[in-house]
Amino acid sequence: MSHQETQDVIETNDVIVIGAGASGLAAATALHAAGRDVVVLEARNRVGGRLLSTPLAAPGRALDLGATWFWDGEERVRTLAVRNNIATFDQHLAGDTKLQEATGVRRLTGNLIDAPSHRFAAGAQSLAAALAAGLPSGSLRLDTHVTAIHPSSRGCLDVLTPAGTRRTGHVVLAVPPALALERIDFSDVLPADLTRLARATPVWMGAVVKVVAHYPTAFWRQDGLAGAAFSRTGPLQEIHDMSGPGGAPAALFGFAHARTVGPGFERALTAQLVRLFGPAAGSPVALHVQDWSTEQWTAPSTVQHLTDHSLFGHRLYQRPALDGRLHWASTETATTHAGHIEGALAAGERAARTVLAASADADDTAPGITAPSR
Repeated sequence: MSHQETQDVIETNDVIVIGAGASGLAAATALHAAGRDVVVLEARNRVGGRLLSTPLAAPGRALDLGATWFWDGEERVRTLAVRNNIATFDQHLAGDTKLQEATGVRRLTGNLIDAPSHRFAAGAQSLAAALAAGLPSGSLRLDTHVTAIHPSSRGCLDVLTPAGTRRTGHVVLAVPPALALERIDFSDVLPADLTRLARATPVWMGAVVKVVAHYPTAFWRQDGLAGAAFSRTGPLQEIHDMSGPGGAPAALFGFAHARTVGPGFERALTAQLVRLFGPAAGSPVALHVQDWSTEQWTAPSTVQHLTDHSLFGHRLYQRPALDGRLHWASTETATTHAGHIEGALAAGERAARTVLAASADADDTAPGITAPSR
């Protein structure tokens, strides 16, 4: 390789992972365990992607502004939590449901919304923090967004960032496909069918606003309510109990369409909570409003128009592009549990296996993120 070819390349790596959410960190962990030189480039100043938890004053407690639950049968998540001593607890289910209609509010017997599931005492982002902590020093680069990916003259890929160009044998795209196609210049080298697919694939929860109301106590439980509600008038369409173990910290959370956000949105939220749960709901300790549609490193400009969820796990995402060097890994590309944390972990591990299989001296399978620590 000549000096002319390398003078603008600031570093070379076996694999570059784009995105430090659950899928990217899972891929990087498996690749590192297999002895590969891997670097993770993350546009944000934090890890986790759509795993976002706001810590509270109580040690080891947080409120989730992104992903919240995992379910029985999602063994990657469960094993990752156990291995890293991340405390989990069962979602609160007991109590009745409220239904809000144009004609008023009704109380329905039992919890008609929530199913048995599990939560993380320190918030779901603690999973990403644990994965990141297991990577070698210097392998995670925050505040580093990718502007372009181009084939190089040496059969590798050049990854362009504001800090310079990195050269690599493989790239793992661990961001929503539609976001990747909008934010990264591929110089029209991707196949047309893949480009169309990626641009049309929805971003899981990308057009959703998550609202978390933090309260001094879980007062609704004293009234025999589950904290569960659904509404045909909004702005929140469904509401759940987000309290921690034993009811502390106490919180309710709900989802609204991003298109409903505007002047007076927070007043409308509080008024709705009062109608559903009584006067105490009008005085939260804090009201967190997380509009994922405005997150530039989650949602493309088209996010509210992407609705065909049947594209999740599409066959084109299961095989690499660009002569086997570009690999897809985000929860949208998972063939099982797409949209869940489990799907993100599975997609990351699948991308890592594909990278390793492409190497002549690689084993047939990649170690998973649950492999014993070295």
